Amino acid sequence: MTAFITHCWKNARLDLVSVLACACLLWGQGSVARAQSPAAEISPLKFERADDSILLSATVDFELSGAVEDALRKGVAMVFFAEATVYRQRWYWMSKKVANVQRHMRLTYQPLTRRWRLNVTSDVVATAAMALNQSFESLPDALAAVQRLSRWKIVNFSEIDLAQAHSVELSFSLDVSQLPRPFQIGTIGQSDWTIAASTRQALLLESNK
Repeated sequence: MTAFITHCWKNARLDLVSVLACACLLWGQGSVARAQSPAAEISPLKFERADDSILLSATVDFELSGAVEDALRKGVAMVFFAEATVYRQRWYWMSKKVANVQRHMRLTYQPLTRRWRLNVTSDVVATAAMALNQSFESLPDALAAVQRLSRWKIVNFSEIDLAQAHSVELSFSLDVSQLPRPFQIGTIGQSDWTIAASTRQALLLESNK
């Protein structure tokens, strides 16, 4: 009887070691895959004046991980968040915040029509009437619209003093806080769900041609 129990215990230990070894292998492969995932990048910012507005244009280059794309195709909405802050430089103190604007881009897939829908608002709780709505035939086309920040009004021209130096900080991210609760928990510590980039640049207006 004792020999039988000892034999079973040894087999159980071997099975446990095998399971742990497989788990470590899978974790290691996942870590390598995540480490090789390209980071998001923001192109040089471009600024121009249009009447009494300062407009920003930039492109955010990123790729969706398999997990994010799979969730999208299953009907889970993804909200991308862009924020631009204008600062006035002060040599005697910290920079002063002059203006701040935000953009929430909610991307969803509609299985019945097989189309992608993008809602763009300045506030995540904005009503449908306040949103810019666009539809796309493919995911690459929809993502191109998310990645392209074109002629975005960031501040009134009257609010800046050209005699002083100004800078603009632009940040972009996938807002996982807007995901359904189960997904939020599942994304903790998962770099597959991390899409984020930021840059800061002097506000220099392009010459009007």
